[in-house]
Amino acid sequence: MKYNNQLFSLSFIAILIAIGFSVTQNGMRFSSITEHFNPFFNSAEAAQRGNQITTATFSEQNDDLFLVGEGKASYYANEFHGKKTANGETFNIHKLTAAHPTLPFGTWVRVTNLNNDKDVVVRINDRGPFVKGRIIDLSVDAAKAIGIMQSGTVRVKLETLKPEPSA
Repeated sequence: MKYNNQLFSLSFIAILIAIGFSVTQNGMRFSSITEHFNPFFNSAEAAQRGNQITTATFSEQNDDLFLVGEGKASYYANEFHGKKTANGETFNIHKLTAAHPTLPFGTWVRVTNLNNDKDVVVRINDRGPFVKGRIIDLSVDAAKAIGIMQSGTVRVKLETLKPEPSA
């Protein structure tokens, strides 16, 4: 009888550990940042990218911004110009738009190049990037605005703009 109780206790603890591990590996987080993500975009790739996002805090520089995280940015090449984005728009390399794996479509994001402090405000209208280690894909004009055309990628800080009180 004593052996059965110990076996039950060990099994129960193993199940709890497995559930905890599963939750953390699937990108589930119990912080305020999850409210800014699109609940309808649910893929394993997005969940993995969710692990790249840092803890959510308000920006010290501006109370109208919400820090999403830091990571590597890249940009779309001309081959995507004129093709449909994930939200149904036609991609235009000259508009200040971007792809993010989880932020809702229409979210305005300030992207700051951490090497030169140049920034640009873009609107999320697509999903991506689909390269491991990158957190945002910018349109060509947005990439030019922060000076990443030569290198192709750069470390950036992402901050979402708070919605207007009437929104």
